[in-house]
Amino acid sequence: MDKIDTTQYTKEEIVEMVKKEAENLYDDGTFFCSEAVVTVINNYLGQPYAPEVVKMASGFPIGMGKAGCLCGAVSGGQMALGIVYGRTQGEAMQEKMFEMSKGLHDHIIKEYGSCCCRVMTRQWRGDDFKSPERKRHCVEITGKVAEWVAQQLINDNKILAKDSE
Repeated sequence: MDKIDTTQYTKEEIVEMVKKEAENLYDDGTFFCSEAVVTVINNYLGQPYAPEVVKMASGFPIGMGKAGCLCGAVSGGQMALGIVYGRTQGEAMQEKMFEMSKGLHDHIIKEYGSCCCRVMTRQWRGDDFKSPERKRHCVEITGKVAEWVAQQLINDNKILAKDSE
């Protein structure tokens, strides 16, 4: 996937494209949830990191390596936010990182009642994450996380749209 010239699209178009691309990357088997979110956001930011950054997200699907803990899509969203608001050694922590991180957490809690993979997918317990219904549910969560992150980054002018020039 290539980086995207976001200035050719409206804010609404970008948010919808981000959502659909994240969902498609998961749905077609290219990536799992965390990987899809990181990849799509990195691309819409103009690839500040090489596409191989997705490797950092590979241990987070299915609640951290199938442990059922923190939702992989949420983990991917947090990593994607770190692309913009994170720091390197010697830099001060940006308060915005905490604000955005908590915002994503609270958004998912409001939508799904939890950020825990095993809670969010409890109705499919025992299917070893193989049922099409469970996959559809997780694809949807992946899209919603990517959509939320993109909306915040657009609102903060980190992803530029046609109507923000």
